[in-house]
Amino acid sequence: MAVSAGKAFLTLMEPHRLMFLALGCIMGLVLGIIPGIGGLTGTAMLLPFTFNMDPYSAFALLLGLGATTATGDPIPAVLFGVPGGAASAATVLDGFPMAKKGEAGRALSAAYMSSLMGGVFGAVLMGISIPILRPVMLFIGSPELLAFSVLGISMVAVLSGNAPLRGITAGCLGVMIAMIGTDPQTGTLRWTFDSLYLWDGLPLTPLLLGVFALPELCDLLIGRVAIASDTGMANIYKGQWQGVKDCFSHWWLIMRCSWIGGGIGSIPGISASVVDWLAYGHALKTEKGASATFGKGDVRGVIASESSNNAKEGGALVPTVAFGVPGSATMAILLGAFLIHGLVPGPDMLTKNLSITYAMVWSVALANILGAGLCYAFSPQFAKLATLRYTLILPAVLGIIYIGAFEATRQWGDLFTLLFFGLVGWIMKQFKWPRPPLILGVVLGDTIERYLFISIERYGLSWMLRPIVVLLFALAILGLIRPLLQDIRSQGGLGRMLTSFQRPTFHPSQLFTMFMIALIGAAVVASLQWDFSAKIVPLVVGTVALCAAVLSLFNEMCRKPAAAAAEGPAEHAEHEVGEKIHMDLVSDTAHLPVREIVMRGGLFFGYLIGFMAVMATIGLIPTVGLFVVFFMRHEAKERWSLVIPYAVVLVLFIWFAFDYFMAVPWPPTLIGQWFPLLKAIPSV
Repeated sequence: MAVSAGKAFLTLMEPHRLMFLALGCIMGLVLGIIPGIGGLTGTAMLLPFTFNMDPYSAFALLLGLGATTATGDPIPAVLFGVPGGAASAATVLDGFPMAKKGEAGRALSAAYMSSLMGGVFGAVLMGISIPILRPVMLFIGSPELLAFSVLGISMVAVLSGNAPLRGITAGCLGVMIAMIGTDPQTGTLRWTFDSLYLWDGLPLTPLLLGVFALPELCDLLIGRVAIASDTGMANIYKGQWQGVKDCFSHWWLIMRCSWIGGGIGSIPGISASVVDWLAYGHALKTEKGASATFGKGDVRGVIASESSNNAKEGGALVPTVAFGVPGSATMAILLGAFLIHGLVPGPDMLTKNLSITYAMVWSVALANILGAGLCYAFSPQFAKLATLRYTLILPAVLGIIYIGAFEATRQWGDLFTLLFFGLVGWIMKQFKWPRPPLILGVVLGDTIERYLFISIERYGLSWMLRPIVVLLFALAILGLIRPLLQDIRSQGGLGRMLTSFQRPTFHPSQLFTMFMIALIGAAVVASLQWDFSAKIVPLVVGTVALCAAVLSLFNEMCRKPAAAAAEGPAEHAEHEVGEKIHMDLVSDTAHLPVREIVMRGGLFFGYLIGFMAVMATIGLIPTVGLFVVFFMRHEAKERWSLVIPYAVVLVLFIWFAFDYFMAVPWPPTLIGQWFPLLKAIPSV
């Protein structure tokens, strides 16, 4: 085995193979920086170019891209609050607040170093575990996969901070959103509203960008200031080194979260998008003082998310190589490379092709080292982006977000999904509804329903008594009731809690809770007419969501604040800190009058609607150029000598990256239908 590992390393060190590895790394970093694109698109694009390569070069190119995409993801997450991909959403919670405090360099360096350590750990885990895990993985069936998914969804309670009822409501709503479309069991159309676009369900990318990215851009427009002041940029190199030291100081946290990432990544059928949330929730529960600082710019939150995020890539290779069962969507495309080069996943990869397997391990490890090194070298330049005026940042990021959202299914419905969930996400942020549980529910909802029916069909009800299932369900129940127990304790016991109510009071934020109750109630009523198999899970989840939402509304209207006199000084201090916990980004616009917030928020969404209308008329690429010119001149009267070059460079970048290189098929436009000769213009 050591001989095969050494042979693989020497083979990979040959100059032309290192060149392919470096090329894959650079492409992965670029794709990671662009929100919504990700490694899946890049791997699919590069696969045809590997036909004439040897297996070592081909996997160096493909794995170099896949391993470093996650390294580039935290750049937009930290600088703009925009997740580079679904797996970096948790990084936003602490990375973006750090950038606002002038600590972008520290946050980025911590992200790179933890990504490097997690990625190398994942590669080592793969190299060690393939021979060991092969017999173990045979004992994991659909009941265990269901239990893992339920354990993941139970994290909504942890990710809800001081609003567990709101978190459970949002998480259950996310599960219901995941069930939109054609029911795989009966063919029943669920909540499709006669729309063909909804038959296959809502795609994750525009939903994620809407819930997390658009609200941050909206607040940027409302506040009309840079993300961070330039006062903290003088110490950016010191901040870089501090981020590295943070990782070494919290090496045990990185190891634990890397175990989570590698372990979950090695289980086929468990979405990689949930790994960072599980690691973040683990750090929140286990790190000292985390409940008071997470979500406000704690570097440990960045470290936990990013170390698990990169470790999952090595973990996902384990079932792909050992069983031919892809551990992720990217690994499914990687199986195509196996077929192209005449390789069969399974025992042969552990015997006669063992050197190729170890070449994959070395490719992942070296790609993480190279990717982290490149990012670290350019961190000062990246960090300075956070000090740019909002009029320079917003139009470019918004144009990239539109393209990233459109890449989901390449239909107009993607952009309407982006717009709708952007509005929902902004309202949730304003009223302090936690958004992470919503995304977690969307990611895991379909998985839970699928494995539930497979388990019942195959095992009846006996699957509930399998030891691993019992253990995981017990942990899930414990995770869900823990916030309730903490709430009872903070109120001075169950008796005091049950008597701590007052006459109802009204606050405008309760209108959103009422809207959620009405929306979920209408969805539950609509599901009553479906076949039993199609409606059972939506009914159960919807009922739980309704109960949680009603209890949340009652709690908001009738609960008295906890009496400080009934607590000791230490308990009171702990309670005061606990009341401030909010596991989401907090709006920076609270200092503005409500009327001003509403007016500027309406202006932002007006820009979005106008963008889509012009795009439908003349195409996306020309619209981006016109929007840059209009926005920069209308919002801040920027000088023409800046506006025109800025618009031209952005349009040329989008044309080269998406039209020329990726050959994205653009939607038809009105002007293209009226004047067919104009279709020669890209995206028209």
